Amino acid sequence: MKKKEVKGIVRIAGTDIDGNRPIYMGLTDIKGISFMFSNAICKVLGLDPKMKIGNLSESDVKKIENVLNNPLKYGIPEWLCNRRKDIETGETKQLVSSELEFRVKEDIKRLINIKAYRGVRHMYGLKVRGQRTRSTGRKGRTVGVVRKKVLKEKGKEGKSKKK
Repeated sequence: MKKKEVKGIVRIAGTDIDGNRPIYMGLTDIKGISFMFSNAICKVLGLDPKMKIGNLSESDVKKIENVLNNPLKYGIPEWLCNRRKDIETGETKQLVSSELEFRVKEDIKRLINIKAYRGVRHMYGLKVRGQRTRSTGRKGRTVGVVRKKVLKEKGKEGKSKKK
């Protein structure tokens, strides 16, 4: 019996995945795919979730990409998808990798343009989801540490100005 070689890296949906990881864990490396969604893909395609991703054939990889593009067609429930009732098209989709990042940025731009409360919070770089801001969320406002050399120079200038 000949052992099948495990591919070191498998490329799915524009993301390189380590071939030694199980399918259900490896698919979660793709941005936009959760643990639940990866398990749903395995169940729909009849793949063993604990099988190494490097053992997948090219046809299996294409099937996984087809499920990612059309999850509803394969019987994955609508509530598992990350883009339900899209504001522009009204469709339910599963967005992955760069497409997901692009849509999130576009959503934030839209909120800023219509001057929604969430958009204004994004615009000013504040917390958006009701968190407290009294003591946390003070990013980008640090003065930084001043070096001793700079302090000495300022000290000398101060002494010469007093005379």
